[in-house]
Amino acid sequence: MIQFLLNQELRSEHALDPNLTVLNYLREHVGKPGTKEGCASGDCGACTVVVGELHTDEQGAEQIRYRSLNSCLTFVSSLHGKQLISVEDLKHQGQLHSVQQAMVECHGSQCGFCTPGFVMSLFALQKNSDAPDSQKAHEALAGNLCRCTGYRPILAAAEQACCNKPQDQFDSRQADTIARLKAIAPTQTGELNSGDKRCLVPLTVADLADLYDAYPQARLLAGGTDLALEVTQFHRTLPVMIYVGNIEAMKRIEQFDDRLEIGAATALSDCYAALHHEYPDFGELLQRFASLQIRNQGTLGGNIGNASPIGDSPPLLIALGAQIVLCKGNTRRTLALEDYFIDYRVTARQDSEFIETIIVPKGHTLFRAYKVSKRLDDDISAVCAAFNLKIDNGVVSAARVAFGGMAATPKRAKNCEAALAGAIWNLATVEKACAALAQDFTPLSDFRASKEYRLLSAQNLLRKYFIELQTPHIETRVTAYV
Repeated sequence: MIQFLLNQELRSEHALDPNLTVLNYLREHVGKPGTKEGCASGDCGACTVVVGELHTDEQGAEQIRYRSLNSCLTFVSSLHGKQLISVEDLKHQGQLHSVQQAMVECHGSQCGFCTPGFVMSLFALQKNSDAPDSQKAHEALAGNLCRCTGYRPILAAAEQACCNKPQDQFDSRQADTIARLKAIAPTQTGELNSGDKRCLVPLTVADLADLYDAYPQARLLAGGTDLALEVTQFHRTLPVMIYVGNIEAMKRIEQFDDRLEIGAATALSDCYAALHHEYPDFGELLQRFASLQIRNQGTLGGNIGNASPIGDSPPLLIALGAQIVLCKGNTRRTLALEDYFIDYRVTARQDSEFIETIIVPKGHTLFRAYKVSKRLDDDISAVCAAFNLKIDNGVVSAARVAFGGMAATPKRAKNCEAALAGAIWNLATVEKACAALAQDFTPLSDFRASKEYRLLSAQNLLRKYFIELQTPHIETRVTAYV
């Protein structure tokens, strides 16, 4: 059984189909059709809902952390121990919520189909903001698409909603909601079981290892932003899933003098502060990683584990010399991330083995990363590049260069590195290294970019890296487009 709050209503579910998304649960099981399906792939934001969960802040106070999610990519099993809020829950005692009222007064609703998603993104923004902030507003709304082109009034509504925000029913009920969430906090493995399909929800790494050993055919579910597409886009059935999002030990971020250790189930939005502090370029790229809804849900371990050749984090982590800790039963092994990827969607992971931790070395001051895509926000890379050089007295003493989108896996550019290592750091060396990239990669052409464009982009990004190191005041690395 799993338990969660549907606004203030306690829901206990056991026999639901584990393949059921929160979107369809709201629309088909509890009669709340305000949440809309636009794309069923997490691109449009029409299905945005907000999930509240217990969180201890830096001062040790218990609070409810509200986050926007794409309900079309969220399986109901991930709600265990949390609070689900949909657009129907905002109106209170006959009065519109302040974010709804702002949308009305600023004329933010056009045809209206996308409006519930915008309202829920604004609600999460309001809950997480102390004052109007245009950058945060753009970030919060980047995953919501209005095809009526009505963005200016929606941004005006965001400013109004976050300016002198009034107390709402969620604020007045906060203490009670915290108590109720504590009362339903999971204490043992939860389960959804429809007879022929099941999803198990362990609480510890040891329980996960035991369950995965017992069900080696199970699919591991973390954020679900990739896995859910098998259900929503390809109409496949997932007979057995194991949800790892309630394992606190796999959601930790620990700082050491020489490294960061990040649990594989840590949401990308939670990774931002630590990675941005150590490597600003990593943080900037994370800000362009899909939408806020996806970053609130998708995990760093999932982005590695799905072994996509266009995943944004693996090239950066490879260039930094990151390692992963793989767990199977009581056995753990540490593997260089670059050795994890074998071929297209093929990895070195053994049966019943899972990624537990990502280890990111510190101290690489010349690390830079670049993403080339057709849109600035919420888009997949055509080419993703990461450069990590050590230069002593004008000579390259060490070089790690990695790319995504250039091969069947995220991959180091070994010939390029060889052309750089031991050479004087000048334009002539860079041009030799650019030529060597043609020996490292034979990229494919697809709808994102041609093979010729990809290779030229990779070479130009190396030239860009050289220019930026020569003139560090130039800030151009986060605005690359196809």
